[in-house]
Formats: sequence, C-alpha cells, structure tokens
Amino acid sequence: MYKNFIKRLLDLVAATIGFLLASPIFTVVWIVLLVKNNGSAFFFQERPGKNERIFKIIKFKTMNDKTDANGELLPPSERLTKAGIFVRKYSLDEIPQLLNVIKGDMSLIGPRPLLVKYLPRYNAFQKQRHNIRPGITGWAQVNGRNAISWEQKFEYDVWYVKHLSFMLDLKILFLTVYKVFKKDGIYSVENDIVPDFMGTQTNQDN
Repeated sequence: MYKNFIKRLLDLVAATIGFLLASPIFTVVWIVLLVKNNGSAFFFQERPGKNERIFKIIKFKTMNDKTDANGELLPPSERLTKAGIFVRKYSLDEIPQLLNVIKGDMSLIGPRPLLVKYLPRYNAFQKQRHNIRPGITGWAQVNGRNAISWEQKFEYDVWYVKHLSFMLDLKILFLTVYKVFKKDGIYSVENDIVPDFMGTQTNQDN
C-alpha cells in the first residue's frame, strides 16, 4: 500500500510544498548562476528511472563549459565554479529536482539516478535498483555517499528497494537534513567528484 500508492502521494504533496517554500532560495540561486554561467543556470541530463525508463533530470548548473585547446571539456575539478562549490556544499543544486518529483519521474527518497551509459554495466543484482523510482536522496547517500565504493552503494540501493517503508523513508529524510548541515566546513571538490562506474567483476544474482 505504501510502496504503490501512499509514497507517491506523499512525494507529490511534500515536493509541491517544498518547492513553494524553497522558491525564494531557488530564485536567488537561479539569478546568481545565470550571471556566473553566462546565461545558463540549469543542467539537464538523461537518466534512467523506474524500470529503466529514461527521463531528463534537472539540477542547478555548477560547472562552466570551458574546453582545452582541442575543444574537449576540462576536468570537472577545473570547471566547478566558486558559486557552484557553494551550491553543492549545501545541496542547493538538488532543489530543481523537486520538479522531477512533482512530475513523477523521481521520488524524494530512493536510489540516485545515475548515467544512462551505466545501464549495460550493471549485473542482475544491481539492476534491482531500478525497480522503484529514483530519489533525490537515498540510503546510500546517508551511509557514505561518495566515500564508499560503487559496489557498496549498489548494496545499499538494493537493500532499500527490498526494505522500503514509511519509517525507513522518514529515517533517511532526517539523516539527510542532518548530514547537509553537518558537512559544513568539510566539503571538498575531490570528495564530490567520483570516477565512472565501469562494471563489477563478480556477477551477483540474488
């Protein structure tokens, strides 16, 4: 009942209220990034959602589009702007995703939607993370985020899928708020940029 109906209803109500309450912050960040990024405040990218259905995620753009002499984009650490670092530090770049939640592409809580190019690289066990809507935050995010391996993240994601409940979502929500404020002063660009997932050697099936 919760998984198939109540969770979506709570997502819709909470995301709508949250977006309205965050609209002043949304507007300020939008204007600042509009100026800092020369007219480009939003970042759109295709991501796989529930049942691997592709949708476009929306976030605040925290990197510029500077390229090298060959026209290739510079490394993320060199393109991340000062304004972008501040926005990421306090997770303000996630605010636009409330629109994805309202639309039904995402949930407030669930496995993070990753890159489309990773789809062929998942094993049968890891693919279970797409059995539900992806989330703005999730069990893996409150248990290490980028400080843990890809395999551990997927373990947490699949565990969440199998144990999804209202109380678990509530716990993740409170832990997310706590961690957003706790990481003040310990944020670093290096910790926020992780290497691509290239696949897992062992093929788990359970």
